[in-house]
Amino acid sequence: MSERWDAAPDNEPARPVPADPEQPDGSEPETAENAIGTEDVLDAEPAQPVATEPPLGGKRARRSPWNRTRDRVIAAAIVVVVAVTGIVIGVNSDNAATVAQVAATLPPGLPPAPAQVPGSLSELWQAPSSSTPVPIGEANSVVTADKGEVLGRDPYTGDVRWRYSRDLELCTVALAGIKVDAVYRKDTGCSEVTQLDAGTGRRTAQRNGDAELGTRLVVDGSHVTTTGKKLLNTWRDDLVKSMEYGQVPAIVNPNKQPRTGCTYGTVAAAAGKIGVIEHCPGDPADRFTVYRATNDEADDPKVDYSTVLAGKNAKVVAMSGDLALIVLPEQKLLVIYGGDGLQKSAYPLDVPDADIAQDPVGGTMTTAWTAQGVYWFTGSKTMAFSRDDLTPRWTLNNSTGPGVTFGEQLVVPIQGGLAVLDETSGTTIRTVGVDRRGYTGPVLLSSVGPVLLEQRGPTLVALK
Repeated sequence: MSERWDAAPDNEPARPVPADPEQPDGSEPETAENAIGTEDVLDAEPAQPVATEPPLGGKRARRSPWNRTRDRVIAAAIVVVVAVTGIVIGVNSDNAATVAQVAATLPPGLPPAPAQVPGSLSELWQAPSSSTPVPIGEANSVVTADKGEVLGRDPYTGDVRWRYSRDLELCTVALAGIKVDAVYRKDTGCSEVTQLDAGTGRRTAQRNGDAELGTRLVVDGSHVTTTGKKLLNTWRDDLVKSMEYGQVPAIVNPNKQPRTGCTYGTVAAAAGKIGVIEHCPGDPADRFTVYRATNDEADDPKVDYSTVLAGKNAKVVAMSGDLALIVLPEQKLLVIYGGDGLQKSAYPLDVPDADIAQDPVGGTMTTAWTAQGVYWFTGSKTMAFSRDDLTPRWTLNNSTGPGVTFGEQLVVPIQGGLAVLDETSGTTIRTVGVDRRGYTGPVLLSSVGPVLLEQRGPTLVALK
């Protein structure tokens, strides 16, 4: 319960009083009528005269200078300036330019995907989603991201359930566990990161970072790493920075980074470790380095090993446990390295030169994972590897993306539809036609319940 306080009326001006002959200095004797500071705010009996010592050596107390009109005007002007400044800061703050609309309730449950891929699939809806490199389906929702807006949608209808938007451009958006990490561009880098609950759109964490333009997110269990040419940042699943590698913007402890003059190619991660291809001055070929996602200090990388490879233009395709799968284009080889930094095995690589001539956009190879395998889309083929030891299994020619499990079967996108494959042998069981309305580029797959998701360039399409 609150109280209201009303200001008492100003005291009337003091009237001149003849000097009392008993007061040799001519000052007034203090009484209830002329006592300075006496204020009657309640209906009470009149105060009785009280004998006190004269203040200030018997002289009348000076009235506050802030009672003058000029001083009151100055004080009022200061209040107005402070208020206006607060309003301007509020209007131009990041929060004022942010729209955060969470879902009123958790999304309803979805039935599981069918045990076998249906004989036909029809388009349910499509939406722009240029900032999701791969489709995001999680917590019975589909997440799209375009320009500055991240949306949680109904998988069947595409209706928007929740919305998070800023007046900044999105750099990239990825699913990290059960949360969605949205990275926004500010100034010259991708520095603003917001984590959202996939089901409701509720903000669960935020941070400022130093990711470079064009960054992608490499997700490994409880850590996320941003890619870049000169700096890699790693965060925990709550967006707390756990490691930075490369040219740190604001160096606190010098001489902690092993090599600061290198530039970086592709990046992969597994088992709390990050692997990166480095192009370093003075090295005869590319270097592959594996370091830990955490250490006692976030600017002090703990390197497991760093080895110079057999050639240049190398690329790390994937990591599994302590193993790393690396492409050596000059030698046309696939090479597997162990946790000791030594080559364990090598396999011939039969892909067009154009597929592996350049580093991929964002510094990550186009791969997908299932419970059994790792699938790499080279640009013209899909190559399957064992998830346990990364050994090659089979190759599907003329595909348009890596494969994923839909229900209990492996599906790989091909021109005009999908190929349903035996995951162990790569044998085609059957094909399913999909009308992609003239789109012929790469297709990345995911699913949520019985809905199959296709990322076709900047557009996400839901099929059932």
